[in-house]
Amino acid sequence: MMKFPTHFISVFTALATLLFPVVLPPTSSAQQPVTIAISKTSPNYEHFLSRSDSTICVVDMYSLTIDSALLQLKGCDALLVTGGEDVYPGWYGKEKEIGRCTETNLHRDSLDMALISLALQLKMPVFGICRGHQIINVFLGGTLVIDIPTDVPAPIIHQCEDYLHCFHPVFLPSNSLLSKISDCDSASVTTNHHQAVDQIAPVLSVNALSKDKVVEGAEWKNPADKSYLMGVQWHPERMEKTNPLSGMLADEFINQAKKYAANKHEDGL
Repeated sequence: MMKFPTHFISVFTALATLLFPVVLPPTSSAQQPVTIAISKTSPNYEHFLSRSDSTICVVDMYSLTIDSALLQLKGCDALLVTGGEDVYPGWYGKEKEIGRCTETNLHRDSLDMALISLALQLKMPVFGICRGHQIINVFLGGTLVIDIPTDVPAPIIHQCEDYLHCFHPVFLPSNSLLSKISDCDSASVTTNHHQAVDQIAPVLSVNALSKDKVVEGAEWKNPADKSYLMGVQWHPERMEKTNPLSGMLADEFINQAKKYAANKHEDGL
């Protein structure tokens, strides 16, 4: 049976520091285009970003080796961690329940966690969508619900064949960063997931819930001295830009990437 380290943050941060010390490539004084690393891209994610800013450049990390991806990340201005297969349950102590997962990808898990580790070390903006939201929680010490239909019996449908028309409402605490960004306390979102956050990571707080109390989003519990971090369970890239839980999230993520890029230039990095 495969064994996994218990303290992912220290392990991946130590590896990233040893193998890839934080020395960013020099840039010219001319304004550089903002570049966003995407853990595994698709036209939907690229459109999600470009409809907010057509000048955004993206780099697909999944096409690279982990070593190369980490080197590329240091030249980027933000990290978008996207949807995909189930996170391997061994990472959060439920390896015996692997049979209840639909599909896993250990390479993807390792890549995503290495990227998250380095991005947080660099204090780079990070945005997680669906699986991306889940693996951020796992990386920071949280766990996942293995199968919502079995473990959270409720009338809310979180996954269906016609996922483009599978919607349900989510509810946002008024004091959350997500609520401030979206300027709303609830909205309807498109959904396509059979897993979800179970125990929230100690450093995170829940910023969105569905009626059945399934966690739909997370952010820093104490954001002081930390980079921008946002995770959502739904798929904003499949929603209309006018939906407050889609377009405004892209706008804010890109604004944070631009701030990060500007700070790099001011520091002469």
